[in-house]
Amino acid sequence: MSAPGPGPGPIAVLDYGIGNLRSAEKALQHLGARARLTSEPAEVDDAAGVVLPGVGAFGRCAEALATSGLRAPALAAIGRGVPFLGVCVGFQLLHASSEESPGTPGLGVLDGAVRRVGGAVKLPQMQWNPLVRRGPDSGLLAGLGPSPWVYFVHSYAPEITADTVATCDYGGPVAAASERGNVWGTQFHPEKSSATGLAVLANFVARCADGAPPS
Repeated sequence: MSAPGPGPGPIAVLDYGIGNLRSAEKALQHLGARARLTSEPAEVDDAAGVVLPGVGAFGRCAEALATSGLRAPALAAIGRGVPFLGVCVGFQLLHASSEESPGTPGLGVLDGAVRRVGGAVKLPQMQWNPLVRRGPDSGLLAGLGPSPWVYFVHSYAPEITADTVATCDYGGPVAAASERGNVWGTQFHPEKSSATGLAVLANFVARCADGAPPS
C-alpha cells in the first residue's frame, strides 16, 4: 500500500516524551509519507500535517504536552486548518476534559468529555473490534468496508457526539473515531490495526497532500 507524500513540510509526529511514539512515525513512513518525530515548535509550524499520539493517563499526557511547549503549536496548527490526527489518548486530548484526570484541561477542540467505558466489561478493552460506521461519508474511513476490524487498548473514550463517525460495541456503543473539518481522531490504534489501520493512515496522508482548507 502506498500513499502520496504531503506538501510543504513533513508530517510532524509530536514527540512530547510519552510512550512509544516511533510506531506512528514508522507506519506513516511505511506508506511513503515524509513523517518525522519532532519536539520542535518550529517544525510543527511548517508541517503538512500533525499527528498527536498518546498512551497512558489523560492527565499525564496533557501535562507532558504543555510542558514540552507543543500544546500551543498544536492548537495553532488546528486553527490554520492543517490536517491533524489524534490517536488513542491523543484523540482524548482533543476534548476539554476527562473523568480520568479531573481538573486537567485537554485541548477542547472537539465537543464532549472523555468518560470511563461503561457496562459489565473487562477494562481495559484490549482486543480487535469491528467499527460501526455513523453519519455521512468520512474521509478518515474512506475506502473501508461497513464493519472494518481495528485494535483497541483503552479504558476511557470520548462521548458520542455529532462528530463521531464510528463506534464500537463494548458494553454498549463506544466512540471509536471522530472527524470535524481538518481534525480527525481515532480511539483505536491505526498503527496496530494491520491493513485497515494503514488504510486509515493513508487517508490521512492523502489529506495532508491535498492541502485543501477544511470543509
